[in-house]
Amino acid sequence: MGGVDSSYYSLVIAAAQAAGPCPPGGEAAWGRRVRGLTVDLHLIAQQARQDIERLESARTFIAFLEKVEIEESSRRGLVTLRLPSGETEPIRTGHANTDRGRALIDRARSLEGRWVLVYRYNERKAGQRGQSVRMLAHLMDLGADGDVPNTTAKKMVLEEAGGDVARAQAAWTAAGLPGSGPVSVGQLEQARAAARAARQPDQV
Repeated sequence: MGGVDSSYYSLVIAAAQAAGPCPPGGEAAWGRRVRGLTVDLHLIAQQARQDIERLESARTFIAFLEKVEIEESSRRGLVTLRLPSGETEPIRTGHANTDRGRALIDRARSLEGRWVLVYRYNERKAGQRGQSVRMLAHLMDLGADGDVPNTTAKKMVLEEAGGDVARAQAAWTAAGLPGSGPVSVGQLEQARAAARAARQPDQV
């Protein structure tokens, strides 16, 4: 009989704390409640891991969130974004009748009229090989003026530089961005453009 993974012990301890003290004579019912809560916590942890992995692999860009609608055909949230270049870009959420989809739609609606950092991934279209749709993974509020955290801005410039640290640093310096503190959307877009321009044709 194999040993029990230590992570399960942590889940059981958390479940026992959530269940509260075991009443005298109620050990069986209390044990069932702890087991149920342990399973619930395990499923929540799995979902959280999937969400984090989706964010880690997502592309990021800055946009002004103009409006949020529900797409009639799919019942997904349809978010209209205004890019710093002035172009608009639509992006979709999960289905409105799911917890995750509804939560993201509500968050997007709360951020209408504000600059946001968009986390985007591609989802394959069902039954349509080779085609995908742009999906929204997460939104970070950048406020009405669009100040971007320094570490986030550096990550985005590095992404545009194709992962080349030296190229990203050169683009950052050329745009006159500070070594610490938030940067404006305009400054960040200058650095991203410089990083894109510096990439070799076969890397674009």
